[in-house]
Amino acid sequence: MFTLNEQSLDLKSLLDALQADQHLTATDSCQVREQASRYSAHHPLETIAALGLEDRCQPGQLLNLDALCQWLAQKVGQPYLRIDPMQLDLAQVNGLISPAFAQRHGILIVANDANAITVASAEPYQQLWQADLARSLGKPIRRVLASPLQIRQLGQSLFRLAHSVQGAQHQQATSLGELEHLLELGKRQADATADDAHIVHIVDWLLQYAIEQRASDIHLEPRREQGHLRYRIDGLLHTVYAFPASVTLAVVSRLKHLGRMDVAEKRRPQDGRVKSSLPGGSEVELRLSTLPTPFGEKLVLRLFDPRQLQEDFDQLGLEGEPLAQWQTLLQRRQGILLVTGPTGSGKTSTLYASLKQLATPQVNLCTIEDPIERLEPAFNQMQVQPALGLGFAEGVRTLLRQDPDIIMIGEIRDRETALVAVQAALTGHLVLSTLHTNDTCSAITRLLELGVADYLIRATLGGVMAQRLIRLLCQACQGRPSNDPCQVCRGTGYFGRTGLFELLIPSDSLRARIGASTDLAELQRQALAEGLQDLRSCGEAKVARGLTRSEEVLRVCS
Repeated sequence: MFTLNEQSLDLKSLLDALQADQHLTATDSCQVREQASRYSAHHPLETIAALGLEDRCQPGQLLNLDALCQWLAQKVGQPYLRIDPMQLDLAQVNGLISPAFAQRHGILIVANDANAITVASAEPYQQLWQADLARSLGKPIRRVLASPLQIRQLGQSLFRLAHSVQGAQHQQATSLGELEHLLELGKRQADATADDAHIVHIVDWLLQYAIEQRASDIHLEPRREQGHLRYRIDGLLHTVYAFPASVTLAVVSRLKHLGRMDVAEKRRPQDGRVKSSLPGGSEVELRLSTLPTPFGEKLVLRLFDPRQLQEDFDQLGLEGEPLAQWQTLLQRRQGILLVTGPTGSGKTSTLYASLKQLATPQVNLCTIEDPIERLEPAFNQMQVQPALGLGFAEGVRTLLRQDPDIIMIGEIRDRETALVAVQAALTGHLVLSTLHTNDTCSAITRLLELGVADYLIRATLGGVMAQRLIRLLCQACQGRPSNDPCQVCRGTGYFGRTGLFELLIPSDSLRARIGASTDLAELQRQALAEGLQDLRSCGEAKVARGLTRSEEVLRVCS
């Protein structure tokens, strides 16, 4: 046991204790002491971890910073906390202590409830700050031990965020009606005032943080008293922060300007695009959409991170016989191939993976999209412009005069688009598009509802792919419950997603059942009788392989 009291941990004491517990040998300790001067780590635990030594108690395991912190917590009898930023109530913990006080003592407040303040520290023997903090906040202090690296990095980020939020709120303290100067925010970034810089920093933070957390969408939702910031991660929304109402509106204005939207127009929905730089030098593209509400504009940003893009079918989860059948369909010279599913089910990823396989120098591949979600140099892409009278149907008619081999239509929404897609297929083109239906057979009845003649469907429909995205079991914890939540998946048991696929290639007998009075249930029975593997069956196969759970399949497929 350490003999330190009211002192910071030092390298010698830690090495002696690790050696006494047989985690290190005497040779290991000497190696650390000899090389310690080469590392400018802030904490001795970081110095030991930097050498990547083997844990002699667990051969094959390294004494990394996480393992060392767990050992120290057990040694001193304090709970160990892997700090998950997404689990912190940032609005509750920010602003309780000054950055100088936190930095001086190496602490970070991680929870604030009715009974106590939870404080993370990597110095278990420093006590002086505890009484001062308890007296200042009027609550007892609950101590936990955490990684010094996490405490330092998160502290810097969160204190900067809190400072920016407070500064922006102070600027708007007079009234919500005095936000008009923020309509110009960003137009003069080079000479922005300090108050403007607060909003700029908040926007930079929420974009960078979303990328770090693997978010697919960012939601900014205004309310009467405050606005909510939420991220969609692996298909589920997580609340991240509660901004003051005035700050929320200012952040929305800043993002609208970045997306080249009309900042002054708040009464009608708008769409925009913006690019943000990543630390590695690459860029992430964001698609913006606003929605007027009684308390201001709701803004949703969809992120397209090139590091997260799934470029091939294996990454999408399409494999085995369905993959072979789909690739055979893609070799057709004409006909219609449809991908169906709800919004956010991965239809665009499947289409782009298919198109990238088809986009060779020997073909002219053209798309009409709303909007263009990914810029691809191998395609000729065109965006719908309703204000100019350019819809999907008009776009396809234009593309047909461009000598295309393959046409991708972003979505078949109406009768006119459906008919022009059929016409393109009949005139010797391969047409790929999407429909919003729940399964493959519903795509047939949907085309009938749109007014496409049954004989045209029988003549042109090559295949329909329905799909969903399900969460994958976390490889680190395999979804097993634990008192110590998994750091990788945040205790959810899931990390990442994969696709479920249902591929229908209409047989002659199924085509014969397509008519003006076609019954959906009858089509489904016929397809299943002919061996269709539906979405639920695909999910059950992934459950049998240990990739996910039955309840996750039911959640997505019910």
